[in-house]
Amino acid sequence: MSPLYPLLLSLAVTQPNVTASPIRAAQEPAPPHDVLPPAMPWSGASEALIAKPGNPWITPAEANGFATTPSYAQTHAWIDRLVATSPLLMREVFGRTSEGRELYAVRAHRGTAAKPVVLIQAGIHSGEIDGKDAGLMLLRDIALRDKADLLDRVDLVFVPIYNADGHERTSPYNRPNQRGPNNPGERSTPQGINLNRDYAKADAPETQAMLALLRRLDPVLYIDMHVSDGFDHGYDVTYTFAGWGTYTQSPAITAWLNGSFQAGVDPFVRRMGHHPHFYPSAIDERDLSRGLRFAAEGPRYSTGYGDYARIPTVLVEMHCLKPYRQRVLGAYAMMEGALRQVARDLPALRAAIARDRAARPDTLTVKWERRTTPIAQVPFTAMAAERYRSPASGEEELRYFARTQETRVPVIGQDAVARVTLPRAWWLPASATAAIARLDLHGIRYERIAAPREMTLDRVRLTDAKLGPVTDGRVMLSAGGFHHAPEAGLWRAGSVRVPYDQPRGLLAAALLEPEAVDSLLAWGFFPEMLQRNDGMERYASAPMAEAMLARDPALRAAFEDRLRHDPAFAADGAARLAWFVERSPYADDRHLLYPVGREIEGR
Repeated sequence: MSPLYPLLLSLAVTQPNVTASPIRAAQEPAPPHDVLPPAMPWSGASEALIAKPGNPWITPAEANGFATTPSYAQTHAWIDRLVATSPLLMREVFGRTSEGRELYAVRAHRGTAAKPVVLIQAGIHSGEIDGKDAGLMLLRDIALRDKADLLDRVDLVFVPIYNADGHERTSPYNRPNQRGPNNPGERSTPQGINLNRDYAKADAPETQAMLALLRRLDPVLYIDMHVSDGFDHGYDVTYTFAGWGTYTQSPAITAWLNGSFQAGVDPFVRRMGHHPHFYPSAIDERDLSRGLRFAAEGPRYSTGYGDYARIPTVLVEMHCLKPYRQRVLGAYAMMEGALRQVARDLPALRAAIARDRAARPDTLTVKWERRTTPIAQVPFTAMAAERYRSPASGEEELRYFARTQETRVPVIGQDAVARVTLPRAWWLPASATAAIARLDLHGIRYERIAAPREMTLDRVRLTDAKLGPVTDGRVMLSAGGFHHAPEAGLWRAGSVRVPYDQPRGLLAAALLEPEAVDSLLAWGFFPEMLQRNDGMERYASAPMAEAMLARDPALRAAFEDRLRHDPAFAADGAARLAWFVERSPYADDRHLLYPVGREIEGR
């Protein structure tokens, strides 16, 4: 046998959801857990939170020993009964799913004064539903037990099931890498949208409803509850936020999260019997010596979106291989610890938010590359494992043991390799209706002109534009080059000016700067720029091309050089004639021209 190897949890990756048919799901039992790595025995102080059998306010998951999670209807029936009992709770509908289900939020509030809000959502990936069952317990204990003091300085708004349609597509085959519950939902919505990749483009009705809720509540903390995929390790509560102090767009908020939040939450979670850690992502899950990666996040993710929108956002990842009971209790501890720490250090948190919202950085990094040397070495609790050759795969696989070992691992970060200088404003034509609608969804301020205006703006033309891949229902667009040049033009009535000088100006930059990784351009919002308008029949383009060759020696030399070096072009008469049209007054000057203008004077 080979030596023991410590391993790390990897970054959450999409696993294929193998959804059983109703017949198969009814006839076959849940997949046996004996194929998963062994679970270590666990006990902790948080076990005292579990309601005793026969308690009238026992949650559905507690009642069945955390074997299953309740359905959408069961969840909201239990919530409705609790809300009807307690003056501290109220329930509201804040949106609907694509299949028509109502999206619910429960607000926990005490007193008459308005308070800052901590917004916690569960089930954005509905197979990762620990947060829902933990939140039901927490609401019960706030309303009826001894946790009402959590509402002394903040309100809690809890969304129990964000991806409600996916939540109802249950199957024991949905999460094969996860130890319970036995009826997990699906990761994406029925529209094929991963809601934690949809914040920037905001295609799903669920996302649009959540963005409206965020604008209305303006939370001082936004917590997104998940369950990781990946390999085994010694932590049961992990969490992250954009940048972790290195690649952040909101440095004051990130400093608070990396300092006060972590210093307050980690000891509380430990006292409850759990083992917290920052959410680690292994560069190579089979070779820990290559290290953990820290990377910048775009606004497609909840944490990246919060970073650009200046909303303190924490993504919590319970570990998939820990038993469901342990994970739910760890999620409860994380929620309670976060509420207590926000209340304890609220003035500093609000000051950090204000500093970031007042900042107007001159540049935006649009491209990062992984460093080749570590930025740190950190201690890590790994699970012991051995390597063996599998007769099934024919390759070396890993077998884990139910014991931990301590090690140290390098942390590998990124370097910024491309930046853009931000303009004073962006201009969108009135025809860009989908993009303008996204500005409204994100709460980005703009002005609409009532009369045409002649302006010279910085315009961007793409080269080597490529379509694909298809991601969350959209065809992505990339380009080999982005060429900037001043261009005079008429901007028609109804065009909008988006000023950079606003609290969400950096979010506007992430959406409207064409080179940005999660720009609306990258998400395929401007397909019209890829098509050529009109065209010339060959009976017109051929004599025109012949005349151009006869009168322009430089053009002739360039054409002959292309013929010599591009045999496919030389053999394609239509391509040859199109080459001349592109160099004539009849060329479509809108082709590959990004429709958004950049106002740079006075910046």
